[in-house]
Formats: sequence, C-alpha cells, structure tokens
Amino acid sequence: MSKVRTETTIQQRALIIQAWEGDENGSKTPKEISDFFKLNYKTVWRIIDRYRKTKTICNTPGRGRKSIFNTREKRSILKTVKVNPRASAVDIANSAEIDLGKKASPKTIRRILNEDGLKNFRAKKKPFISKRNIKKRMDFAKEHIHKDQSFWNKVLWSDESKFNVFGSDGRIRVWRKTNEALKMKNLNPTVKHGGGSVMVWGCFSSAGPGNMEFVETTMNQHIYQDILNGNVKSSAAKLALGRRYIFQQDNDPKHTAKSTWAFFKKNKMTVLDWPPQSPDLNPIEHLWDHIEREIRKTPIPNKTELQKRIIEAWNATSPEVTGHLVDSMNRRCTAVLEAKGGPTRY
Repeated sequence: MSKVRTETTIQQRALIIQAWEGDENGSKTPKEISDFFKLNYKTVWRIIDRYRKTKTICNTPGRGRKSIFNTREKRSILKTVKVNPRASAVDIANSAEIDLGKKASPKTIRRILNEDGLKNFRAKKKPFISKRNIKKRMDFAKEHIHKDQSFWNKVLWSDESKFNVFGSDGRIRVWRKTNEALKMKNLNPTVKHGGGSVMVWGCFSSAGPGNMEFVETTMNQHIYQDILNGNVKSSAAKLALGRRYIFQQDNDPKHTAKSTWAFFKKNKMTVLDWPPQSPDLNPIEHLWDHIEREIRKTPIPNKTELQKRIIEAWNATSPEVTGHLVDSMNRRCTAVLEAKGGPTRY
C-alpha cells in the first residue's frame, strides 16, 4: 500500500524560502534545508522551484483531484432532486450511473447537493390544501387579521387528537434548501388521526384548559353531540367566557352534519366559520403538542398509564400556556396571507 503524501503548510514553505534566499549570513542549499527541517529533499526542491517560476508559495488554481462530474452533469443531478426531492443519495447515484455513465458514491452526490445549498431534512407533516380551500383560508385570514385580542379571548377552541402508547409514525426525508420547508413537494402530507390508541376531545380558551374527555368508541355525529352537550357550556362557565362566547371546531363531517348544526341552533351556540384544512390556524394543535411533550418525559407502558398522564398534563396546563397560544392568532392569519393561503410554519 502506497504511503499517503502529507502536504506542507504555508508556514513551512515560507521558512524554506526564507532559508533558501538567505540573509547577511548567507543562504542554505536545498540539501541543507532538507536536513534542517527533516523534510524530503524532493519536497524542498519542488517548493523552491515553484517559487522561482511563480514567485508564490501558495497552491496554484486547479490543483487537487478533479470532480467526476462536469458543470452540465451537476446541473442534471440537481434537476433530478428538484423533480423528486425524496430521492435518496443512493438512488441519485444509481440514476447518474445509468443516465450519465459515471459511477459515483452517495457521498459525492451529497457533496454536489450541499454545494448548491441543498440539505437533507425531515419532511414536515402538513395537510394537502386544495385550490378551493386556499381561497377560503385567504378569506378567513383577511377577515380576521385585524380582530382585537378581546375577540379571540372569547373563543372556545376545540378538537380531537389521538395519542400513541408507543412512539409515533415513520419519518420521510427530502432534499431542500433551508427556506423551502413549506413547499408542497417538500411536505409529508398527512390525514388526521392516522394511528394511535387513545382518542381525546378537549377544549380551551386563553384563560386555560376547559373540559377534556376520552372517546372510547368510534366517534360519529351523535357521540360528538353528546360530548358537546356534556362539556361545552360547563367549560365556558369554568373559563368565565360569559354567554357570548364563540365555539370553534374544524370541518370534520361529524362536526358539520345537519343534526350537529341543529344542535348548535337549539343550544343557541355561536360557531366560528372555520376554513377547511387549517390545523395551522388552530392553536389547540400546539396545545396537543404541549401535552405530547409532557407525557413523553418517561416511557409509557400501557393505555391506562397513557390516559393517566394525559389527564395530569391537561390539568397542569397553565393559563400562561393557553394565553400565549391564543395571542398568536393575528400572527397565524398574517402567515396564511404571506403564504397566499398555503401551509405555514404553524
């Protein structure tokens, strides 16, 4: 096996040239310099020879191992990633071998992508948003962006969420630039309630958490109405929202069924007109995230323990946490407008 050559430093080269040029006491020969610095004679001679010809001790441009791919071929590799951000470095290397006739390691592919500012990130989970619902999101944001904070403080936010006993869903990684996390092609589209063993309905306002209830069976419009009947008014009273509170829910079919709207009318409940596919506008999504972080501080062995921890975390949630979430509504509306109705960082 051949010995790896170690390159001399700029400082070493400077000392060699200084010794070769000499001073009032004279100069040294390449052999004397080689012996003094304990360097190979040919190494010393090459440094001096290069200095004679170029008057520099720095490396000349173009030195080092040449790239296996030329500029056009690198553009082809980058185009592959732009078309399919989910392609792995191994897949891209295999594709390059077939299309370009050049074999490269995944490490080489990653280096080419990194040079263009592309890094491998986990795809963010965001719901797919249709063009029709993009417009509805824009309309909602325009209508509510200038609402006073007192308006949002009257809202009773509600939602269902599922919690897993063990871990969570798999992750997908994509090649993207730092500021391109929310582009549709870089997202990991999700469908709500995609797994888990415990479903929870809950509500809250800026004043704190309201009631929370476990759903032990498949929820339909009638079970949903029973939950509302047993929890909404008592939560509004608990949180001192007064009689003119506003109830918020998403557009799940059981929430928008005719019988559910009849329930709202019968109970004289004002319901916020909510845009579809908009969990990023609903601060309760971040409340669920807060509960998730609290219950995962130690492993959860079973469903009973999971329910116990959810109850403890829910009851321990402070008004500071819920107030901060509701205070973000104007920022959320602004983010929707800036994203032109598309997904936001929320």
